[in-house]
Amino acid sequence: MDVSTFYALFSATCFTLVGLWWTVVERNRPWLRDPATRRRVGAIYLSFLLPALMGLFAQVGGTEVPLFWRASFVVIAAVGALGTVRLLRAGRNDPDAGIFARLWWASAVLYAVIAVVGVAPELARTVGLTPLQAEATMLILLVAIAHAVAWEFMTRHVSDDRYPE
Repeated sequence: MDVSTFYALFSATCFTLVGLWWTVVERNRPWLRDPATRRRVGAIYLSFLLPALMGLFAQVGGTEVPLFWRASFVVIAAVGALGTVRLLRAGRNDPDAGIFARLWWASAVLYAVIAVVGVAPELARTVGLTPLQAEATMLILLVAIAHAVAWEFMTRHVSDDRYPE
């Protein structure tokens, strides 16, 4: 599959996941009442939205205008990294955070590496990939982490008194 086709499918899939997440949240409105839970709900939303946006910018810039996708990846990855670090700091002592939620640091690292490759795309060639292939690989990993965190968030035991109807 060529990289352009990948990014088209990837973005569409991520935007579908954003819509599905909205549906899950709509059906679980009590999640939004607790600030810590609302932060995790928002972080999961962004973990699908930000890769979707990067995929769109990769399609628009592609190999013809690499500076366009590179700049957008750096900016979006910076937003993702800063948001993830804020989430980690806020949830440091949260007893409801599960094992996957405690591993958000991997997302922060991936966002940082995405930004670095956006600034210095020649680094991707050291591992035998084009810059867009390297970025695609990291975006896949981000979405895989997001899936794991969303699954754990939705299936963990939550006491009824924390989310009154």
